[in-house]
Amino acid sequence: MPFEILRNDLTKMDVDAIVNPTNSKMHGTAGVDGRVHKIEAPRLREETQQMGTLPPGQCALTKAFNLPARHIIHTVGPIWKDGNSGEEERLSDCYKNALKLGKEKGFKSMAFPLISSGAYGFPKDLALNIAVRSIGEFLLFNEMMVYLVVYDKKAYQLSANLSASVEAYIDDHYIDEHRIHSASRLEYRKMLYYEGAEPDVAEEMIAEPDRRKKKSLDDVLEHLDESFSERLLRLIDEKGLKDPEVYKKANVSKQTFSKIRNENNYNPTKQTVLAFAIALKLNLDETKDLLLKSGYALSRSSRFDVIISYFIESKNYNIFEINEVLFAYDENLLGL
Repeated sequence: MPFEILRNDLTKMDVDAIVNPTNSKMHGTAGVDGRVHKIEAPRLREETQQMGTLPPGQCALTKAFNLPARHIIHTVGPIWKDGNSGEEERLSDCYKNALKLGKEKGFKSMAFPLISSGAYGFPKDLALNIAVRSIGEFLLFNEMMVYLVVYDKKAYQLSANLSASVEAYIDDHYIDEHRIHSASRLEYRKMLYYEGAEPDVAEEMIAEPDRRKKKSLDDVLEHLDESFSERLLRLIDEKGLKDPEVYKKANVSKQTFSKIRNENNYNPTKQTVLAFAIALKLNLDETKDLLLKSGYALSRSSRFDVIISYFIESKNYNIFEINEVLFAYDENLLGL
């Protein structure tokens, strides 16, 4: 998975470079910068002092000394004022310039925090959106493993509009499986009708868990005429797309895609299949068909599946934004 959001301490990341949000003197005492200097103060301070001041949005490279990472890319994030003072552009520059520097140095892996979202007061939802968008744009044209490291949940926040629309969709479509098993079929049928479900939809909801449990070998064998690999490669050809364009949009590594292309019987994870469905902009029926090629299905009793269905039905195929939401709900991310 070329881009992953995870909960961790940036100073513990074993990567080619961590990105350290600092001040213009490259010597902070709070947040990530404070933790970095607490671990490796004397030698790091000696090196940064020789570099002079660092303007907002720009980057400087030092060794990482005692940290697990090999290097530190220092950058100065913008202080939030009113949103009309170029803050968004400067924050985007932090990510773009750090990634550009990492690429120039041949780094294979980098880890970022949510820059400026702490003491500098940048709205957390906007800071998250800029981080994901900037990293995602870079990865569409470059090969690198990039992590967005969130220290705790307080530092991570979806936009109000996105959060509200996803939550509303989940409320309308998510069926807690325990509700099915804790009520009799008659009671559950009454419950669905009381909640306003159309009769045919209600009956489908009632039957779905049993259908999934009783999925027989015959059901699987019926669809073995074309393997997942064959179907995926055919879809790519039919849409006139290039392999790198697809696997990058799917947040899937080149190595994984190579296995899919060269191993006809390769069986990917469900997250990988869905990632390709997103990259190919498949509708819900086409997505279900592709999933079936690897023995998977979408279920209304899986919150992960419901979130994916929301994005597909909304025709929002930005896999990095989808992973923003999946992370917020503590679900597995798409890609591999």
